[in-house]
Amino acid sequence: MIKIDIANALMQALPISKAHALQVVDLLTERMKEALLDGQRIEIRGFGVFEPRPRKRGLGRNIKTGESVEIPKGKSIRFKPGKDLRDILVK
Repeated sequence: MIKIDIANALMQALPISKAHALQVVDLLTERMKEALLDGQRIEIRGFGVFEPRPRKRGLGRNIKTGESVEIPKGKSIRFKPGKDLRDILVK
């Protein structure tokens, strides 16, 4: 599923134009990005939780050369599915 698929689903569920549906999808994703960049946790009950997490420094290995490469510390995003989503996917 891509962004336009989500917009099309909104158009079918609500009496809005394609342009408005795309604006809604863009607004939602922008707000989610901003929240994650600010270090906030996003919880959508029944769906799941998006949470920014620190990533530790470490050593990796270049697969082609076998040379050790230092991996800098940074951030990653963890998604944990909610109970309702897990129950649907596990069936």
